[in-house]
Amino acid sequence: MSTTVTIPEGFQYVGAALLSTTILLFTQNSLVSRHRKKAGIEYPQMYAEKAQADSSREAYQFNCAQRAHQNTLENIPILFTTSLLSGLQFPIPTAIATALWTVSRFSYTFGYIKDPKKRGTLMYILGQIGQLGMIVGSLYVAGNWLLAGFRK
Repeated sequence: MSTTVTIPEGFQYVGAALLSTTILLFTQNSLVSRHRKKAGIEYPQMYAEKAQADSSREAYQFNCAQRAHQNTLENIPILFTTSLLSGLQFPIPTAIATALWTVSRFSYTFGYIKDPKKRGTLMYILGQIGQLGMIVGSLYVAGNWLLAGFRK
């Protein structure tokens, strides 16, 4: 059984939006490194110990930067999969949702470093809504592929 996937016009915007995540990850990586150095947390220690974070604002901020970065890394596979799938049917809305997600993660990261309780900004919520839209779009695309297979 052979299936042809056609790349729709506008899909290049999905690629550009996905590329923006590299800037996000590079920025987060730089923030983690900067806060690690300020806090004096040696490699390979992933996080400052509780006692370190309780006694040092720098160590606490390192933990926050590290956690924001880790949370983004946990979500990147979901973003990539849903962007690529939903972008095959809905390239422009997907590109917008992906870009919005990336911007929302910047807001999340800087908010998390300042005060973890205030990381869920309006921008972050909008990014999550965009990601939910891409999940729905991906399910729609995959569902159509499955149905097309059953029709043959």
